[in-house]
Amino acid sequence: MVFKKMLQAFGVGGPSVETVLANPNCRPGGFLEGQVHVVGGDHAVDVEYLAVGLITRVEVESGDSEYNTDQEFHRQRLTGSFRLDPGARYDVPFRFDVPWETPITEVYGQHLHGMTMGLTTELEIARAVDKSDLDAVAVHPLPAQERILDALLRLGFRFSRADVERGRVYGAEQHLPFYQEIEFYPPSAYASGINQLELTFIPTPHKLQVILEIDKRGGLFTEGHDAFGRFDVDYATVDHTDWAAQLDNWLRQSAQRRGLFF
Repeated sequence: MVFKKMLQAFGVGGPSVETVLANPNCRPGGFLEGQVHVVGGDHAVDVEYLAVGLITRVEVESGDSEYNTDQEFHRQRLTGSFRLDPGARYDVPFRFDVPWETPITEVYGQHLHGMTMGLTTELEIARAVDKSDLDAVAVHPLPAQERILDALLRLGFRFSRADVERGRVYGAEQHLPFYQEIEFYPPSAYASGINQLELTFIPTPHKLQVILEIDKRGGLFTEGHDAFGRFDVDYATVDHTDWAAQLDNWLRQSAQRRGLFF
């Protein structure tokens, strides 16, 4: 009897959970829908709650070192406490709101190198090992984000990689404890002055905040340094602007202020 209780405490013969998404594709500010199938094990358990949450890989700087960690950034409880009898089955439907600041993982049907995103499911069990499930989620850009990405590609910039960094963007309206950086290689027309371009999107329900960071090339007697630019995009009027021309103008002005020309 003691051995059996010990096995139960370690989750042996316990319940199982499986999440089935109606569609794993979503956009910032959108939603995910699905069902969680909960099946009782060979003994009754007291479930404290069932919850789903979004999780992503985040880069953390600590002193002189960096490390990556998986961080859950939005959670939604689907149930309160209940008794799960042996072999009992519950199908729990849900509609999960995707935060506006959720990093994107897909662009033009291609996965962004360096990005991970998943919907985690947790069955919190009293006095026993919790049960969980993880499902991959694809986050596609908002139309306004697509316009900026289109403009950069028209200028000849090429995707390099993307990551999510813990921290805050100074002066931005930001609620999540991290932000995404999408890195681009410059085209030959800009390569003499730009080593790399980093793009950050911070969407809100009312506007898209865009932050650009240029990694400057250092000359023979000068040290490379970063230049920052930021602007807001209005969702209602995003199609009224030639974003390629706007971005080209900012890049050239930024370079000229630092004595670089291309």
